[in-house]
Parts: sequence; C-alpha cells; structure tokens
Amino acid sequence: MIPYGRQEITQDDINAVIEVLNSDFLTQGPALPAFENAVAKYCSASFAVTANSATSALHLACLALGIGKNDYVWTSPITFVASANAALYCGAHVDFIDINPITYNICVKQLEKKLTLAQKENKLPKAVIPVHLCGQSCEMDQIHALSKRFGFKIIEDASHAIGGKYKNDPIGSCKYSDISIFSFHPVKIVTTAEGGMALTNNSDYANKMKLLRSHGITRNPDQMTHQPHGPWYYQQIDLGFNYRMTDIQAALGLSQLNRLDDYVRRRNELATRYDQILQSMPVIVPFQSPDNYSARHLYVIRLKLDQIQRTHLQVFEALREKGIGVNVHYIPVHTQPYYAQLEYQFNDCPEAERYYSEAISLPLYPTMSEKQQDLVAKALKETIEE
Repeated sequence: MIPYGRQEITQDDINAVIEVLNSDFLTQGPALPAFENAVAKYCSASFAVTANSATSALHLACLALGIGKNDYVWTSPITFVASANAALYCGAHVDFIDINPITYNICVKQLEKKLTLAQKENKLPKAVIPVHLCGQSCEMDQIHALSKRFGFKIIEDASHAIGGKYKNDPIGSCKYSDISIFSFHPVKIVTTAEGGMALTNNSDYANKMKLLRSHGITRNPDQMTHQPHGPWYYQQIDLGFNYRMTDIQAALGLSQLNRLDDYVRRRNELATRYDQILQSMPVIVPFQSPDNYSARHLYVIRLKLDQIQRTHLQVFEALREKGIGVNVHYIPVHTQPYYAQLEYQFNDCPEAERYYSEAISLPLYPTMSEKQQDLVAKALKETIEE
C-alpha cells in the first residue's frame, strides 16, 4: 500500500532523541525552548509556544484571545474538526464560511457578506480561524483588512503550512494575524510524533498560552499574590491544562526542522509532476495562487464525475484495492452528527459539500519515489477508464 502521507525518521532524529533520553530532562528541559526559538526565528515571529497537539494549541490561542461563553468564532467547514472544536471548548458559538471553489480555503467574498449581515444583527465574531488547506495560505491580506474593518481577531490554522510562504513572508510570521498554529503530527511536514505550536508577536498572548498549557501555574514572583515561601514555591493563578510537549518530542522536532526546506521543495516537485501526468485525465488538479509558496501537505484532486462512469466512492474503493492509500480531506464539519445537534444543516455550505463529493487526496510525501507516483497515476487512469 502506498500511503497518502508518511514521516521520515533519520539517524540524526534518532540520535537527537537518544541524547535526551540519556539526559536529566525527559519532559521540560532545554530542547523545548531551543525548538520554540528555532521555529520562531524561521517564521520571523516574536514568540513560539509548544503544546502537545495542534488542537491544544488552538484551544490555548482561543483562551489567550479571551474567547468565552456566547462569543462567536467563524472558520472553514473544510478542515479537521479541531479548528471548530477549540472554540466550543471555550463556550463560544461556531459558524462556518463557505469555501472558495478554486482554492478550497475560506471564500473572502462570503466572509465579507456574512460579516456585513452579522454587523446589522450585532453578532460579529470575536475571532475568525482561516485554515490553510493543503499548505496553501488563505488570502490573509484581505482577511486582515476585514478584521480591521469589523473588529475581530485572527487565528491562522496553519497546521498544514509550516515551510510555506504568503506574499514572500513565511507562514507563521503573524503579519496578518494575532496567532498562528502549526501541527507536528506524523503525516504533516515535520513531526514531533504528536505536537503543535502557537506563534505570535504579542507577548501577552504568548505569556497567557505558556501559563495555561501548564495548569495555570507560575513560579514567577512577579505574577504571584504574595512573596514566595521559598525556592520550591509556585502558585496556580488560573485554571489551565496539561498541554505540555516533552523534551523528547522537541528534540525530534528540532532535528526534523533541519530538513524542512528540503521536504517542502520535494513536495512541490512531486506536486508539479502530478500536475503534468494527470493533465489528460478527467480530474481537477490543485490550483496554486501566485501569492503562495505552498507547503503542499496534501495533493487533492477533484473528480469530474460527469465524465467518469463511476461514483466518488467507487473510485476511492478501487484505488484502495489497487494498493493506493488515498484519503478524503475533509468531511465538512457542519455535517458531522455533533454539529447537526447544534442546528447546522446540509446545504449550509454548498461549495464545501460539492468539494467533498468530488475530492480525493492522492499520496504525497518527501520520500515518495517517481516510480511510486507513476503507479498512483496508472492506478487512477485505469480506475476512471474501467
């Protein structure tokens, strides 16, 4: 089976982890700040805060922005459920902006239209979470302009996008947002096994997220209500969580970071080659905006079902039977049973639903060979011509 994505673990990665295992620090040690500082520097951001997952990082970001009960948070329906769930954890209401049918990211025109209506109804969002699907940035300059006009905060869900660029700036720089989020799950661009990170240029947000990721506990006397009893003393000054990344994970991430640019370069080479070898088939290949250098986390095609004598499901199953580990990213969040209970309905986001009915993610990862890629293309061609 050729998987849709897979990690690469090198001897350098193994050595980095072993070094931590042989050290005095397995959880909170020197590898954590080293990893944070390295990613912040790479992305030209002021602060980076690790977490045990991107979901946790999203939750911390929402809390740092003060999102709470009865606030509104908007995001894309074509994303993993965590993008929306993080706001629900805070007691907020979630709503969805339909996607651009070409980029599959949030449609800026739909966003502006919905904001204009919400302003009249006094239901403007406290935050919008644009999702950089497949590693290609949303139109962040336009979303940022709307945030100034309508007064909302921005959390970039850049889980797919570390190593990418938008208008020549690194994704994660927070030039157009308050906080940006990365994921380090094994199928992402670089991995820490499980893990995530929030980046920001606001020291208050960074400090809040660092506090909340570790039970709301501080050892800083300046934050305490009275003088510490001794060097052992700490205070819980907020209700936080155990969202910490370990030093073992950070060491792996720091080692992987050395290959980030090579990984993204190779992903783009493979994606360009897919574009070429699939051009004669009845599929739509991913559009790439000239404003973007995508991290190419995923390569999603859309089937031209009116030209194929099979259904979406039949194509998917046939490819799996041929040993091609295709996947679908994503099931529209608003159609999930939990969200249906919250009165979201099918047809709320027609472009997202249309995309879902046609989308298939083909295998793409840096160690993929051109021979493997040819096998994928051959299997797809055979499947849609049968």
